[in-house]
Amino acid sequence: MNYQVVVAGGGPVGLWLAGELRRAGVTVAVVEPRTERDSRSRALTVHPRTIETFASRQVHEPFVQEGVPLPGGHFGVLDSRLDFRRLPSPFPHTLALPQERTEAHLEQQALTLGADILRGHEVTGFTDGPDDIAVHITGPDGPRTLRAAYLAGCDGTRSTVRAAAGIDFPGTPSTVLGWLGDVVLDAPPPPGSSWFGPTGTLMAVPMPGGLHRLVGIVPQDLTTTWPGDLTLEELRENAVAVAGSDFGMRDAVWLSRFGNATRLAASYRQGRVFLAGDAAHQHFPAGGVGMNVGIQDAANLAWKLAAVLNGWAPDTLLDTYHAERHPVGIDLTETSRAQVALMTAFTTEGLSLRGLFARLITDLPDLNDRLAAQVSSLSVAYPSADGHRLTGTRAPDLALDGTGLFALLRADGYLLLDFTGDAARPFDRFAGRGLRVHSGTPHLPPADWAGVRAALIRPDGHVAWAGGEDGAVLTKSLTATLATTHLK
Repeated sequence: MNYQVVVAGGGPVGLWLAGELRRAGVTVAVVEPRTERDSRSRALTVHPRTIETFASRQVHEPFVQEGVPLPGGHFGVLDSRLDFRRLPSPFPHTLALPQERTEAHLEQQALTLGADILRGHEVTGFTDGPDDIAVHITGPDGPRTLRAAYLAGCDGTRSTVRAAAGIDFPGTPSTVLGWLGDVVLDAPPPPGSSWFGPTGTLMAVPMPGGLHRLVGIVPQDLTTTWPGDLTLEELRENAVAVAGSDFGMRDAVWLSRFGNATRLAASYRQGRVFLAGDAAHQHFPAGGVGMNVGIQDAANLAWKLAAVLNGWAPDTLLDTYHAERHPVGIDLTETSRAQVALMTAFTTEGLSLRGLFARLITDLPDLNDRLAAQVSSLSVAYPSADGHRLTGTRAPDLALDGTGLFALLRADGYLLLDFTGDAARPFDRFAGRGLRVHSGTPHLPPADWAGVRAALIRPDGHVAWAGGEDGAVLTKSLTATLATTHLK
């Protein structure tokens, strides 16, 4: 069977990619080895930018309704927590939501939109051709081949797609083991509680369904030797050693260990093959950012694939996927390593370093805001050639004549915002394939949008162009931008 895109991996990243492609009218198949969703939730945290991304397609409500909102996050489990309430977002908080529920919502969306999800099937390799790619899969009925224009590897850190493409995955091996337990607590601590000292670090996160996730590291975990599977008794001992209580833990649903091996794909694209999510970047799960960065990978890649396949952009647009997302992967791996250093600073000197950083976060609100924006992905900005302060940045949910910007964004084209107030609507002539125009006046825009008279917003919500000039100068600037923005 032929598809325009085959997605290897039916986790949150692959499912969001598939849904976005279908919203843009692209045929897609998701190949997933699991016959059922895993009830163990590796990813628990949904960050503000991810909620915004869902809101830009008007599908965020189920996540908001089910998730447990938490007003802050952490950086290296420092005593001073990051205050997300200061973030310039309609969702200034994280959501604690089991990955199984995130996947359930995203899978239902993809199915409703018309994606084919082949559970119990696995990509085994591919054969590249001049006009398409033959994706080899195997399932209950044996091997078969799917043909597609492109293949997206969203198949995890042990990615078959990455290996088959010969893409290098350099990095550093694991030297630290973390652990987690999803358990019932009869005497739970307050939400967002964490402890750190010479005996180790521990965090307690409330989960839907009456569970809590306990996650941490103790000094003996600084090892390259695997100590065996985590037990409830070991989890209990660790909690007592670090926090002085086991909080009445019982009825473990999931117990697991994980390491700090950190790797980044050398390239996110090779010909017709792309990598996203854990297939592109592996790291210690500090701050719960991994799934969220992967979903942003998918958001970046999906509209570009759709633009090329729908004929309103050339293939060269796809090269910008690596150019834009690989630096985000570098930042992700470097930041996770830095947090591991803070989370394992059990020495006297390490405790002093942690105390210094905690005081800085408390005393310098700008530092809190910068770290919170970085952890939540709100600060991600892509390279810009035109020099305008907004180009490449995330567009906020501007209030526009009774609606918000997020409600106007779509997966199948750019949005041109016309703030000139010109009754002749001079920008309407630009409307066409891959571009829609909305005229109006923003209500109380943020300071950095002051003086902006028009802006071009990409399907993923980032600013492609902005201008504050008048009349012909503004139109000339936009025309020049469109000539280099891959719009045919």
